[in-house]
Amino acid sequence: MNRKQKMIKRTAKRAKARLNKHTAPTIKKYVSKAERAEQQAKLDAEAAEQAVLAAEGTPDTDTATNDASVEANEEKAASAN
Repeated sequence: MNRKQKMIKRTAKRAKARLNKHTAPTIKKYVSKAERAEQQAKLDAEAAEQAVLAAEGTPDTDTATNDASVEANEEKAASAN
């Protein structure tokens, strides 16, 4: 390959590279220690909130099942009399 062809190939390669503009990544690669702590705190708060909601929901369902069983027992007693 002669010099002229070499130069043409190099300039063509550079021109092509100029067309392919680099775009910044959308995902942040480095997360600082403070940001990680904030994210963990948010996750912990959400988990605690869901645990509280689940704990509040559990007695309601227990009382509902207890009420249903009490009503069933009362109906049985009433029908027996």
